[in-house]
Amino acid sequence: MKPERVLLPNSSPLVSFRLLFNVGSALDPAGKEGLASLTAAMIASGGTRRLSYEEIVRAMYPMATSFLSQVDKEMTVFFGTTHSDNLEKYYQIIYQMILEPGWREDDFTRLREDAINFLKVNLRGNNDEELGKEELYNFIYHRHPYGHHSTGTIGSLERMTLTDVKSFYHEHYNASNLVIGLAGGYPEGFDERVAADFAQCLPAGEASKIELPEPEKIRGLEMRVISKDTRGTAISFGFPITVTRSDREWPALFVAQSWLGQHRSSNSHLYQRLRHVRGLNYGDYAYIEYFPRGMFQFYPDANLARSQQIFQVWIRPVEPQNALFALRCALFELRKLVESGLSPEDFESTRLFLKKFVNVLTRTQDAQLGYAIDSRYFGLPPFVEYVRDRLEKLSLDEVNRVIRAHLQADDVKIVAVTKEAESFVESALSDQASPISYASPPAEDILEEDRLIEKYPLRFNPAGVEITPVEKIFQE
Repeated sequence: MKPERVLLPNSSPLVSFRLLFNVGSALDPAGKEGLASLTAAMIASGGTRRLSYEEIVRAMYPMATSFLSQVDKEMTVFFGTTHSDNLEKYYQIIYQMILEPGWREDDFTRLREDAINFLKVNLRGNNDEELGKEELYNFIYHRHPYGHHSTGTIGSLERMTLTDVKSFYHEHYNASNLVIGLAGGYPEGFDERVAADFAQCLPAGEASKIELPEPEKIRGLEMRVISKDTRGTAISFGFPITVTRSDREWPALFVAQSWLGQHRSSNSHLYQRLRHVRGLNYGDYAYIEYFPRGMFQFYPDANLARSQQIFQVWIRPVEPQNALFALRCALFELRKLVESGLSPEDFESTRLFLKKFVNVLTRTQDAQLGYAIDSRYFGLPPFVEYVRDRLEKLSLDEVNRVIRAHLQADDVKIVAVTKEAESFVESALSDQASPISYASPPAEDILEEDRLIEKYPLRFNPAGVEITPVEKIFQE
């Protein structure tokens, strides 16, 4: 059988590839967390039967290109762009990379160490913000196929073998799981050739199936405090939502999320209330879809589509003495949104912004192709057309109804990364007032609101509050 295709031909001199397998870390076997990611790394960075990885890099250098991988819970995508003048040379290399992996033991050892160091050094050691955001997903999806970082765990990676990787490849890399994405100025008939090549060399197989239970019920405020010697306190909180991009209510929730905490936007409400008027931190954002690597980029990557999502708020690091106030302030603003909804002015301005912003999300040919593949996954029309059409038809009443139906501030999981773990937990559970400490006090109306926020009730479930040393995060 020939793999499915998503095609965006145009007159560009560039040709973009996205070769996506509907398989991801949710299919990692128990005890082998990270296997999907390590398999993709061996394909993208491990050489072929005929070419070492160093030879591939040297061959691609004069073409000014690359071929990378991205692994999430339900998707693994290999992607790259080349000039049409180099299309044949480029295709011959990436064809070998996916269909004829080299499976060298030294490459496996190198890439396994890279994965372990990413978890140990990059996330645990150097990046409190991404650490907290990623651990929130593990906390929410406890005992769930989503309940580990896609890179894996340190313990499972240390036990993994090259035989494990080969077995995963042969089990899941088949034509039934493959979607071929092509965009740009490729010659007529090229897509047919690619589909025929992969159909001939990959087994037909069966589409991999992922059984996803409902996430565990959250009872009150539950919190995991990561104890780490660090200057600030980074906080993320959230809860599962039943809305994904395939649902009719998603555009309305998209509006609510954008108004509350558009990523990297100084106009969003949380940014204004926490950073602008109070100077608490660098920024505060909200999400209804998984958005990794947020501190390094302005826009989310494509091909991170999931069957289940969470609503998440990211409070960038604050001074420890203001951490509990910052958490209270964000929950306070979330509750106000649920109870009062958006005003007509906020609704119109946010809707107008998003009508233009969707064009920014698909600003490149590669992004257009990625979003087209995601729209196929969700069973939707082209992304920009779909969102703009739904935004045009949205009403304020519909948005506020969706907010009340899907957002709340009572049953929430929280992850905090802080040096002051014991005192932070003690203060949170005591529910005593947590006044903000200012270097330069703001206007009186803000101080008046502060007196409400510092006493905002934190209804923690003591059984759901724990302190975890940073050394144990991502360990098993």
